[in-house]
Amino acid sequence: MTRSTTTAVITVVLLLVLGALASGQAAKGDLWEITSQPSMEGVPIKMPSSTTKVCAAKEWKEPPGGQKNCKNSNMKTEGTKVTWDVQCTGPSMTGHGEIIRDGASAFDGTIKFSSDQGNMTVKLSGRKLGECDSPQ
Repeated sequence: MTRSTTTAVITVVLLLVLGALASGQAAKGDLWEITSQPSMEGVPIKMPSSTTKVCAAKEWKEPPGGQKNCKNSNMKTEGTKVTWDVQCTGPSMTGHGEIIRDGASAFDGTIKFSSDQGNMTVKLSGRKLGECDSPQ
């Protein structure tokens, strides 16, 4: 084997290995910081807000930051508005969410829940912090 042939073979092998490594990497997601502020209808006490960081897919298939005991459905995007329905267990609640996106890096919205214990509204705000490795 000539030196140029050996170099060509090594180059092809390296390209194949690098290509396999690149295709095996998980897709990057967006890291969001999401603040939620719940309020309960008829309860005058202000409930504490919470802030969490969530790694979400770049292309939303559901809103970022969903709860483990809740299932989102019927998500629709029309321009900058994203709407969806949500069904939760423990406690049992149903709701409807709406987010208005401010470009690709922020949003504000609400989720309105109904349950046997009463109605609750959760105000949401989110801002994108950068990329992350493990989208939900």
